[in-house]
Amino acid sequence: MSEQTNERRYSQLAWAMGKTGILGYGGGPSVIPLIRFEAVTHYRWMDDEEFGEVLAIANALPGPIATKMAAYLGYRQKGILGSIVAVLMHILPSVIAMVCLLSFVEYLSNSEVVQGMIAAVMPVISVMLGVMAYEFAKRAYKGLGRIMVVVFCAISFALLQLVSIHPAIVIVLFLAYGAFHFRLAERLNSKAKKTEKAEGESS
Repeated sequence: MSEQTNERRYSQLAWAMGKTGILGYGGGPSVIPLIRFEAVTHYRWMDDEEFGEVLAIANALPGPIATKMAAYLGYRQKGILGSIVAVLMHILPSVIAMVCLLSFVEYLSNSEVVQGMIAAVMPVISVMLGVMAYEFAKRAYKGLGRIMVVVFCAISFALLQLVSIHPAIVIVLFLAYGAFHFRLAERLNSKAKKTEKAEGESS
């Protein structure tokens, strides 16, 4: 890989993560659709399936979700140095803003203008998260079928809202089932192919 290509990849990481740090208003969940856009849609560093898997694992691990996603993307593209660049560029906008606005925090927290801005942004964040959830649900529908998607949604709702199990535990449980499900599906497909081959040879 040429030096120019290396520099371009670093600049892409820096620019993409810098944008998510600046525009990711409202904390980790609101940043995820922005990171997905940069990683999947814009630069095509990965597909939706891999992004969903990484997001699930990152949710199960301790720490800020957006920072973990930035670290993974950077490491995936340019190793440890890429991970450092991605994380720094993601958190620097917030750090700089906090330092610059520290003396105005008390005023801004009670400002009607700021409260109005927060109220105006919340629907946008909700729509972004809703669109991402819909796209993941559509992929789950293709992979598992409508009945299984409805069943899993009901189970996850019950575990999270009624039983109040920690989300990380629920994610780990579903990851474990996913591994079992696809391994079982591969075995069944393999047996079906062998059976078809044997029938073809006998005929």
